[in-house]
Amino acid sequence: MNVINKYFKGDPNIWAIIVGLSVFSLLAVYSSTGTLAYSFKQGNTAIYILRHSGFLAVGITIAFVLHIFPYKYYARISQWLMALVIPLLIITLVTSFRWLKIFGISFQTSDFAKMALIMYLAQQLALRQAEILDFKKTLLPMFSVIVVVCGLIFPTNFSTAGLLFAVSVLLLFVGRVSLKQLSGLCAISLVAVTILLGSFYGLQKKGVDNAIMKVFRTETWVNRIDRFIGNNPENTDLNENFQSIQAKIAVGTGGFIGKGPGNSVQRNFLPQPFSDFIFAIIIEEYGVLGGIIVLFLYLTLLYRSILIVRKCDKTFPAFLVMGLSLSIVFQALVNMAVAVGLMPVTGQPLPFISWGGTSMLFTGAAFGIILSVSREMRKDDEVKNRKSAEKQPPEEPESATESEPEEEYISQTE
Repeated sequence: MNVINKYFKGDPNIWAIIVGLSVFSLLAVYSSTGTLAYSFKQGNTAIYILRHSGFLAVGITIAFVLHIFPYKYYARISQWLMALVIPLLIITLVTSFRWLKIFGISFQTSDFAKMALIMYLAQQLALRQAEILDFKKTLLPMFSVIVVVCGLIFPTNFSTAGLLFAVSVLLLFVGRVSLKQLSGLCAISLVAVTILLGSFYGLQKKGVDNAIMKVFRTETWVNRIDRFIGNNPENTDLNENFQSIQAKIAVGTGGFIGKGPGNSVQRNFLPQPFSDFIFAIIIEEYGVLGGIIVLFLYLTLLYRSILIVRKCDKTFPAFLVMGLSLSIVFQALVNMAVAVGLMPVTGQPLPFISWGGTSMLFTGAAFGIILSVSREMRKDDEVKNRKSAEKQPPEEPESATESEPEEEYISQTE
């Protein structure tokens, strides 16, 4: 235990959350990749779980390494990261691929953009607190960066762009910008997006197909919305809504305690049981109880992050922790909502549980930065407690004239 306390600093509850999510990740991925292994690896289930374990180990290692560095370094590199993200997103948009391969390593640029934008906004909000209500100097420049980043992500990954926009706006609200001005900009943005989506929706229904609509993947999200709201009477075949139906079956047959580890049936039918719909597999095998535990882990992360924010005496670490924790928790809630049929299919993985190298690595980085701030806060608390103890006056020794009751009684009887 002393060794753990020596090297793993920061909030121990967040480390416990990482361990809990890792356990669910290993169990669920191992179970849900069984069919994949029999289809492509001659039944060798060890291949996929070893690969996933490797990504999980790297994610935890990244969290460990980043939590060692003081959070001030993340403020210094935030603008450099943002300058790097914009060109990468432009390349992604031009090539119409979500993934880029650099030096043999594939990664999803939207995951990189999420972290970079949150770090950038936290740094800018901290620098501009003295003029936080100035629309031209503060809100407009930051909101413009949000629109640019989310706009570049939007064509290839609509759900990620929406999530990032929501987290960024909430972070601006926490940063005490003018609510009236922020609401006005959000309203204008939502109207513009609604008009754009409505136009594409109408063109798609008329059978129009051009290069721009292919870039925006119009057919994909239009079909998903139609299937979710049941506005697709021409296509009533089960294959049109196959994923959602199989996920609902998995959730419905799980019961309260589930079928037990490795006993999922719907993993054989769900196209992405180890990624987008892994929460449905968790409920099927571990029941509603398992689902509640997973939800509890994410909500506990948000709660512990709020406690860290309350202890921060500087604005940058507070905004940084709040933005990163909201990003993780919001993504988890969206994934869960899709799995139980409350939202249309989005393609969002369950953070630190779903199969996926890029998501695992960047989520580990987010955990590491949160723990870095927590480590600094705990160190400050220890210093304050030490100084407080040194300032306390020493206890006065008992007077030599005072005697114990027994001694006093003896002296009176002599």
